[in-house]
Formats: sequence, C-alpha cells, structure tokens
Amino acid sequence: MEKEIKELVENKEFRKLKDTLLNMQVADIADCIKDLEIDEIAKIIRLLNKDTAADLFAELPLSVETELLSKLTDKEAVFIINEMFADDAADVLDEMPASIVRRILKQCDKDTRSDINKLLNYPEDSAGSVMTVEYAELKNSLTIKQAITTLRKEIDEYETINVCYVVDDKRKLLGHISLKDILLASHDATVMDVAHKDTICVKTTTDQEEVGKLFKKYDLTVMPVVDSEDRLVGIITIDDIMDIMEEEATEDIEKMAAISPTNRPYLEVSTWDTWKARIPWLLLLMISATFTGQIISNFETSLAVLPILTAYIPMLMDTGGNAGSQASVTIIRSLSLNQINFKDIGSVIWKELRVSIMVGATLALANFGKLMLIDNMLFKNEAVTIQVAFVICLTIFMIVVVAKFIGCTLPILTKKLGFDPTVMASPFITTIVDALGLIVYFTIATNLLSI
Repeated sequence: MEKEIKELVENKEFRKLKDTLLNMQVADIADCIKDLEIDEIAKIIRLLNKDTAADLFAELPLSVETELLSKLTDKEAVFIINEMFADDAADVLDEMPASIVRRILKQCDKDTRSDINKLLNYPEDSAGSVMTVEYAELKNSLTIKQAITTLRKEIDEYETINVCYVVDDKRKLLGHISLKDILLASHDATVMDVAHKDTICVKTTTDQEEVGKLFKKYDLTVMPVVDSEDRLVGIITIDDIMDIMEEEATEDIEKMAAISPTNRPYLEVSTWDTWKARIPWLLLLMISATFTGQIISNFETSLAVLPILTAYIPMLMDTGGNAGSQASVTIIRSLSLNQINFKDIGSVIWKELRVSIMVGATLALANFGKLMLIDNMLFKNEAVTIQVAFVICLTIFMIVVVAKFIGCTLPILTKKLGFDPTVMASPFITTIVDALGLIVYFTIATNLLSI
C-alpha cells in the first residue's frame, strides 16, 4: 500500500489517491506514509479534509511531525495545533525551534496557547508534562440529568469520557464517576451521591515512571493529575502510559549497555549523536579497565614461572562478568517493577549466595573435566596438571560467588543512594569483577602452586 500511495503522489493522481485514503484508517495511513518525503506527506495532508488531516498528523512519528510542521503554512500549522489534544501538541512544539513555536502559538486560540504553555513549563518526565488538559469535569452540585446534558454539549472537547471527575467550586478533586454509573443512576441524584471517593491521583511533579507503576498496580485506564493544592489540572490516559513505559524501558536498556539514553529511533539519530552517546562511557570503562592491566603487571613474575596460567585469564574473566551480569540484570528488573527494595537486600544476598555456590560448583566440575580430558589428554598439554586444573576450577568457583554478590548488591545500594541502578549493569560490574577475579586467581595460584 505504501508503494501504491507513493506512485499516486508521484503521478499526481490526487483524486484516486483521495479515494484510496478515505477507505483507510488514519493509523494505517500514517504507517504507510511516514517514510515518504516530507513534501509528499505535506501534499497528502493538504488533500484530506481538515479534521482528518489533524488526526493523521497526530498519528505520525514525532520527528516527522516536527519536520512537517515547518513545511506547512502558518495557517495550516495553526489549524492542526488547534485541533490536536494539548499534550500531543506540546510534545511536537517542544522539539521545534523557539522562534517557530512563538510564531505558531501567537496565532493559536487563546485557550490552546494557554494549555500548551502550561504543559511546556512542567519539568521533563513529570506527570504534568505528559498529561492532557482535555478531560470531563463535573461540579459536585450537578444532578445526573444536568451532568448528561453537560457531557453532551462538551463531548468533542474531551479526550475520554469513560471516567469523569467531580470537583467543587475551587476545582478541588472530590472523586470520580464512570459513564456506566451516570447511565444507571437516577436523574434526580447528585453527581456527588454517585461518585467514588477513593480516587487515585498523582501530583504534577510525580515522575512519569512512578505514574506508570500506579497504572499497573491499580489496573487504571486514566488517572487524574492535581496541583499542590489538590486542584484538578489534567489527566493521563493509558495510551500515554504505554508510550512512557516503552520510553522508560528503552532508556534502561541503553543505560545497561553503557549508552547515554536518547528518545529518538535508531535511524533518526545522527552518527555524531550516536558517537556522543557512546564515547563517554567507553572512555570511562577503558580507563577503569587499566586496573586490570596493573594487576596482571604486578604478577608478571608468577606468570613467568608458570605461563600456562595466562591462557585461562580470558575464560575466568568472561565467566565472572557473565555471572555478575546475570545477577545484576535480574535485580535491576526487579527493582524497576517494585518487586524488591532495600529492606530485601538480606534475602537477595542469601538467595544469590546459594545460587552462586550451585552455579560455581557446576562450572568448576565441568571445567575440571574439560581441562583434564581435552587440554591435558587430547591436546597433550603437560602444563595442565591436576594442581593447575584445581587452581583454575577453584578460581572459577570463587569468582562466580564474588560476581553474583556484587551483581545483586550494587544495584540495590545504588538505588538506595538515590541513583539509577541501571548504571550498575553489565559494563561496570564486568569491569569490577574482572579486577577482583584476577586478584583471586593470582592469590590462589601463588599460595597453592608456590610460585
């Protein structure tokens, strides 16, 4: 379908193109045209009626929206911004140059301009920055009959009316009432008589990740946002939360891989920006890895006496790094899901200790068999004696225990100190475990092999 639409645009068969688009869902159109040239997308936007064009614009990727908005005339851009929900419009304008934003907002409706400016002023990644101000609000003194009349008049202004929020004259949040409750209630009853008083809400300053956790905990589809005085100022809907959780998960994955997070798709990030996101961490890890080299240098004499020990350093370091990464990733994920917290550190250590003993013993036994059967007997490597094999296998056991201890405790301690535990994921833990693993290896070797 994308190819067909592109051919119709190139051949200027606009009547046929319009008929084709009219038979498609807006989301499907957006999916088909998002990779077209901006000029071609602009032609399609202008071909559709204004309401459909605004809906289509809102479905496009943010990067396409910002570029497209700069291609449209001021009149077209202003219409689209006026028709969009305020939170979506704020996301687009937040990515654009200030001069363009000021020019567009200056021509927008007064209410639209006010709503967007409020959203742009909230801290990034806060509930206030992701909420929408188009919500169904009912005064507590209204009867159910009056509430239905109000909703009918203003229904086009709301993002959702599945849940309506009850407020007093000062707009303080008192409760919520579902559309089902309204339809089933007596027309003479007041809204407050029917409303649920146990409304779960968040402050405008609440972190968006915490909001996502509350959505999951209470199985919500929409949540009200209040200011410092408990006045209702907006709502957050489930579609926004899905985007937020995807963004947060992506950010955690990038941090765990030692990459500075970016909220743009991979192909839309320039080579320069990708370099900037990766190089600081790589430089830091490279410098920290010099400790490993220093440890090896300090044991040069021992290695010269028994050089076969050098051959197994990569295997020992990889095993320790992998063991530590397994523990850290599991713990970081559990911390993100609120399955564990600092008070559980004792239980976590006890569990990982038992796991590390079982894993370490299994790896040590398997490696002992490999050293004696393959390295010694099959490859005829006489330097791999039983004593050497014992040192290597004992080191594996000790490294696994140490690695899993570090892997499970560092993320918990990091979060307790108020930092993001994902920074203590694979790269950092691997570097720490490598250094400690070498110290363990050479300590065991020098004492048991008398070198």
